[in-house]
Amino acid sequence: MTRRLLAVLLVSALVVPAAFAKPPKKKKPEPAPAVPEAPAPPAAPAPRLDPAVAGGFASLALACVDRPYPFKSDRVLDEASASREPRRDHPVFYGCFDWHSAVHGHWMLARLAKLYPKADWTPKVRAALAARLTADNGLGEALFVGADPQKLFERPYGWAWALRLIAELRTWPDPDAQDWARNLEPLERQLVVRLSEYLPKLSHPLRVGQHPNTAFALVHALDYARAVKNEELEKLIAARARAFFLQDRACPVDYEPSGEDFLSPCLEEADLMRRVLSRDDFARWLDGFLPGLRTGALGGLARPGEVSDPTDGKIVHLDGLNLSRAAALRGIAAALPIEDPRTKTIEELAAKHAAAGLARVASGNYEGEHWLASFAVYLETDVGTP
Repeated sequence: MTRRLLAVLLVSALVVPAAFAKPPKKKKPEPAPAVPEAPAPPAAPAPRLDPAVAGGFASLALACVDRPYPFKSDRVLDEASASREPRRDHPVFYGCFDWHSAVHGHWMLARLAKLYPKADWTPKVRAALAARLTADNGLGEALFVGADPQKLFERPYGWAWALRLIAELRTWPDPDAQDWARNLEPLERQLVVRLSEYLPKLSHPLRVGQHPNTAFALVHALDYARAVKNEELEKLIAARARAFFLQDRACPVDYEPSGEDFLSPCLEEADLMRRVLSRDDFARWLDGFLPGLRTGALGGLARPGEVSDPTDGKIVHLDGLNLSRAAALRGIAAALPIEDPRTKTIEELAAKHAAAGLARVASGNYEGEHWLASFAVYLETDVGTP
């Protein structure tokens, strides 16, 4: 599918959504607690996306997961000999410019193959997953993470997306997907241990609009813990979320966005808290945290971000901001009581941001195309929405 055709399909989907309604010697990784067995998977939601649009998104990921360069490493080198080609360190996640983008690119492929099992592009997607998510490759990824003495590699953003990928695979009632999930168990164990060690010593959350954002990472990790029935991790995340954010008031919406944001600090926090509070408690908390939802004083949240140069790898983050804002807003609206008058305002904001973000996924520029489709699929397949 050409980028021009994908862009046309995206715009059509926004205007008339009803039309779509149908290496070195390996050592054993450090020991870690056993991974609990995944529960019986829930029924997959009805896809919002037209299969052709979904296939276009898949094509963007397929074009980058095997593209090793350019590559931005998050690795701290402790000696000259440690500098190696990306594929040697990351036998699965070496493409898509950086590790975390490769991870969520694989998540997107898995999600789309799960939701569109009969699409004509699905066999190609499954073949790509099968070729990459092997036992040896999964062990190689775990070994790299385990060898990081500072335990900083891709913390917390990459960890969060990897747990999202693993949850997607483990809740997919498909024999191949279950094999792929087992092949990633060494990495899964590493990340659960790392996160469980990190959260208790994190004294203050990171309230930023980029990768270190604490709330965004906890959203994904909490959904993972619940999907695989890891009650210990679930309790830890919920407790830390309350400790970090329960007393927050009047989020400074006038300061959003920063010029290179792809996350909204205010909306990501609200998206997390709706997962840990009851519906009524969340509604009350939201009154104090985002009072402008009642008064109309929404500051920078009222307008989608505008990208002045889509070839600038940082400025193009604002396209992702529009998609992540829309996803968070949809989740927030769905978590409020049905009669809540703020729902209309939130849904209108979500629609405005979704339209702006979806129109720019297929720009023809690698700076955005290596990652934006994952955010679009996250939005349009209602991940985590109650």
